[in-house]
Amino acid sequence: MIIRGKYKGETGIIKRVIRSQNRVIVEGKNLVKKHIKQGPGHEGGIFTVEAPLHASNVQVLDPVTGKLCKVGYKYLEDGAKVRVSRGIGASGSILPRPEILG
Repeated sequence: MIIRGKYKGETGIIKRVIRSQNRVIVEGKNLVKKHIKQGPGHEGGIFTVEAPLHASNVQVLDPVTGKLCKVGYKYLEDGAKVRVSRGIGASGSILPRPEILG
């Protein structure tokens, strides 16, 4: 869920995490127009793309309760490290990991 800015209160799926810039790309949110010059092998024009949001402006939703939660880590019986939901009203369920870019 986005907690600050123009899209405050809206939810979406995190497509990518850009760790070097501490930003995330949320599917279908923070849309901007990008002007692309034509070149060999691709067509130019004005395209709508998703711009990154700062990581401090988004928060994870608990998949079971649907409330905002923090992320904690836990080891399963087989030794695998997984992300779990933590905080008040959190269910402690396993959270999926987003795709990470440098």
